[in-house]
Amino acid sequence: MEQGAKVKRGGAAALTPPFDRKALGKLGALLPRAFFEASPERVAPRLLGKMLVHSTRAGLLAGRIVEVEAYLGPHNVPPDPAAHSHRGPTPRNRVLFGPAGHAYVYAIYGRYFCMNVSCEIEGHAGCVLLRALEPVGTSGLAQMARNRGVSPGAAARELTSGPSRICQALGLTRASHNGLDLLDPDSPLQLRDDGFKAGKVLVTPRIGIKQAVDWPLRFALPDHHCVSGPKAWSRTGQAEMTKGSVGRCNFIR
Repeated sequence: MEQGAKVKRGGAAALTPPFDRKALGKLGALLPRAFFEASPERVAPRLLGKMLVHSTRAGLLAGRIVEVEAYLGPHNVPPDPAAHSHRGPTPRNRVLFGPAGHAYVYAIYGRYFCMNVSCEIEGHAGCVLLRALEPVGTSGLAQMARNRGVSPGAAARELTSGPSRICQALGLTRASHNGLDLLDPDSPLQLRDDGFKAGKVLVTPRIGIKQAVDWPLRFALPDHHCVSGPKAWSRTGQAEMTKGSVGRCNFIR
């Protein structure tokens, strides 16, 4: 067991609790920075199947990413009006304009949080919102349920289906986790690759927004039980990506 280091971009630094590097290693290798130094619509589908891991005093809390949404930066043509970076850098969104692979955590309704991963090269904003995870392992499930305030035997989708549920289940807040480097081996919050292959990817318009609602920037593992939103998605406006077809979206007119 080792004491972690302070690794945070902007704001007060977060100190990791002691954590077991051997246990972390079993959840895969850290993703490289270059993985995220690309446009969000390219990063988002490739992020499906990767692992989000939070080292806490209660142990490792981990989940496989099964649903995401891409949000483009103001340098795109046209800019993404639904993105927090739409009007340029501010104290709230400055993480998005920094290096790729950092956590951007923001509050909604004054009490819940959502987590994004910064993309693009430094100075160009872009991010991927994590919308749903599949909880991995058994040791952390009870703690996730406690964090969510649900029964220990709750279904997986009750734990991590939805962006605010993810933050609740893993104990993530803006004060403690915004700006953390997700690719640093000393970070309490990390993104890892355990070799899982996503295969086909479902593509739909984003949900829960009021602008650019028709842009196909929501990506998910087809028919996965932890995907957020309606249990049975309408096939209207959906498409499937297969391995090798992930590229720049052609929706921009």
